[in-house]
Amino acid sequence: MVRLSKSRIMSALQCPKKAWLEVHRNELAEHSSQTLAAFQAGDQVGAIAVELYREARGKGQYIEYEIGLAAAERTSRELMNGLFREPVFEATLSHDGVLVREDVLLPDGDSWRIVEVKASTSLKDQYAQDCAIQAWVHRGAGYGYSRISLAHVDNQFVYQGDGRYAGLLVEQDLTGTVDELLSSVPAWVDKARNAVSGDEPVYPVGQHCTSPYPCPFFRHCWPVDSDYPLHGLGGSKKKLGALVARGYQDILDVPASELDSDPHLRILRVTRSGAAEILPGAGEFMRNLEYPRFYFDFETFGRPVPVWPGTRPYQALPFQWSCHVEHEDGLLEHLEFLELDGGSPMRACAEAMIEGLGDHGPVIVYTTYEKHVIKNLQELYPDLEARLQLLLERIVDIAPPIKAAYYHPQMLGSWSLKAILPTIAPDLDYTRLEGVHEGTEASNAYLEAIDEKTTPQRREQIRQQLLEYCRYDTLAMVRLVHFFERH
Repeated sequence: MVRLSKSRIMSALQCPKKAWLEVHRNELAEHSSQTLAAFQAGDQVGAIAVELYREARGKGQYIEYEIGLAAAERTSRELMNGLFREPVFEATLSHDGVLVREDVLLPDGDSWRIVEVKASTSLKDQYAQDCAIQAWVHRGAGYGYSRISLAHVDNQFVYQGDGRYAGLLVEQDLTGTVDELLSSVPAWVDKARNAVSGDEPVYPVGQHCTSPYPCPFFRHCWPVDSDYPLHGLGGSKKKLGALVARGYQDILDVPASELDSDPHLRILRVTRSGAAEILPGAGEFMRNLEYPRFYFDFETFGRPVPVWPGTRPYQALPFQWSCHVEHEDGLLEHLEFLELDGGSPMRACAEAMIEGLGDHGPVIVYTTYEKHVIKNLQELYPDLEARLQLLLERIVDIAPPIKAAYYHPQMLGSWSLKAILPTIAPDLDYTRLEGVHEGTEASNAYLEAIDEKTTPQRREQIRQQLLEYCRYDTLAMVRLVHFFERH
């Protein structure tokens, strides 16, 4: 009998092929930096959950993964069957070839209260299935449960800076929903067992490739070995999956009659032309920008477990910014801020930004993210709110006019800054940068830099990498504006 984990069953529910690949060809997996960051967030929230439930219910026992699954299960049963019961964290149980590790088990009379912990800020549909598998194994292993709950992060929790995190997690009782799903679990187990046995399943691509979780085997399953892969149409994976099922692999292969959205038809038309489409709107917009022009970009991080007073989980907190200032005579100067001393960087970041951006001239950004970050700074520092509001009123987002006026076949359905830039300024190549190439990497690099275990030499290396990366982002906007001014 094939032994299954809860995560493997959840994978099979999303896509049988995904489950098979995880077991037999996991070397093909390609995890994005965002996915890896989500894994880290889960670890952080799991660790704080142990602390919180220990504070509330007594010390409890934590079952280390490193002792091996057999030893973990044996130890779990000894603790759960003991005369003096106490909370158990990461209890390991199995039933009918399915193994689970239960985040939190709390004694409740003669039974147990099960708490599954997630780093999400809300209850998601798939979590009920997750908990049902756990409850099925728990019961099948010979133990009862009085209640099963999902504990997730409360994004309205405000950390007071006192080392206490009571209130960070909020529990939602899923007992009724789970009880209704229990009868379905054996069929899910059979589905997963069949999926991972035998040859690689034949399964179509579609919306399930990104929902409820992004699949790390995207490049294995989707057609990617062509000049203009079909996923470059963008939009609904369900629609694109249907096109793949009908045999289309390259955008150029798709008849216009198969497409029913204006963005898809636009991408097809421009891709077939083989050249960029440049409409006049963006040029008119850029030429009307006043001087001095402030091309501005933040780098931020957002931990699920806040570390500085007054901050919330996942709140976008700036630790760095870059600004290229362009004057009417063509002079281009560069301003920047980066703080790596390990203290809270946000106020110094805000004050340096207020001083550096002056009191007039457009603050040019790409998308509205910078507005969101400045609003967070207003929330943190009410005494700076008025001056930050003046900056907000000067922000000019150049993304909408560019999206309306420009598309190049090499952009493959994306109007991100990094998708557009190679088509107009190939010399600004992010792949040439060392260490930091995109925002999640910048956030991770910052967290490494402020870690007390990081050596001064490594910290200085990270500093240079972060400064160069952020400078690229604002210089890229300068090049975009200049390009469209000429068209």
